[in-house]
Amino acid sequence: MTIRLPAADGRLRTYEPRVDPLVISSGTPFTSRTVFSAAHVVADPYADASPDSPAAVDWDATLAFRRHLWSHGLGVAEAMDTAQRGMGLDWAGAAELIRRSAAEARSVGGRIACGVGTDQLTGGSPAEIRAAYEEQLAVVEESGAQAILMASRALATVASGPEDYLEIYGHLLRQAAEPVILHWLGPMFDPALEGYWGAADLDTATEVFLEVIAAHPDKVDGVKVSLLDARREIDLRRRLPRGVRCYTGDDFDYPELIAGDGEGFSHALLGIFDPLGPLAAEAVRVLDAGDTAGFRGLLDPTVELSRHLFQPPTRFYKTGVVFLAWLAGHQRHFTMVGGLQSARSLPHLARAYELADGLGLFPDPKLAEERMKNLLSLYGVNR
Repeated sequence: MTIRLPAADGRLRTYEPRVDPLVISSGTPFTSRTVFSAAHVVADPYADASPDSPAAVDWDATLAFRRHLWSHGLGVAEAMDTAQRGMGLDWAGAAELIRRSAAEARSVGGRIACGVGTDQLTGGSPAEIRAAYEEQLAVVEESGAQAILMASRALATVASGPEDYLEIYGHLLRQAAEPVILHWLGPMFDPALEGYWGAADLDTATEVFLEVIAAHPDKVDGVKVSLLDARREIDLRRRLPRGVRCYTGDDFDYPELIAGDGEGFSHALLGIFDPLGPLAAEAVRVLDAGDTAGFRGLLDPTVELSRHLFQPPTRFYKTGVVFLAWLAGHQRHFTMVGGLQSARSLPHLARAYELADGLGLFPDPKLAEERMKNLLSLYGVNR
């Protein structure tokens, strides 16, 4: 059986789908790395919602997907950008997601960390930004989850320089009940975060970031770095205080960064580990056994898919993530909060299908093929 897929030049080409999936079963907990998957949300396809409406979430399917990730030993990074924070999911929806997912985590013994931001605001003074962070931090801590202090669009807009970041982050770290993860999200993921930490120059920004950590090392579990620059991440992790982890957010270079070198390694908090969940978990268990070559052998072939999903404009990677979840049978439809399923072209989605199928990511390749054909027919592609 073959399928005709559109290429980037608009021509149709023939592809022969894989017959058998890659079979991976759940296994023992990880021992050498702490690994989170930033999980997507499943929209309610029957809601009469517009792109400007509050998010309509299918809670059953959303929580089922988190149970899938936990079953393979992965932690869930909740209410992050993969869950469309700031791109369809507002704070009210995120707060509900945090509460529901944290309760689900308790019921199954899963690890969870949740995003804390300021998306109640569109602007505001430093005092209002601090209060917004505090409100969200309280929700996460009351849920029993670990907090991830996310970058703030509002702070990026009003900060006059590094001192504003030092003051606000210092205040939040002093009052945090438990060590948090600091998240540095680059402008390729969110253009509104250009110049974060008070400087457009990344070397200068790194010094401010490190100053925040050095002032409160006991309150920083780790840092998530999403700059898509492996060398910069390696240099940063070598300068972190002892006991502070580096969680890679580099969806281009994650095998190298997680494997590490003679001077250290990165843990992981990655959006690409949403579609790669079982395969990523298996690779980490191979690494736990001391087999770095085996780890790279499993994970290196996935980089082409990840780089494809995260290609510019990178912030629309969520569309490919949800598309693959639909093809894999984790949800009944390809509908996204805010209508974001339209954010990638048909050739882009077709290539994502081909790459994911080649990796054996679909538990039921025939189902994935049929769903891909259904999508193609909607675009007028003959079967």
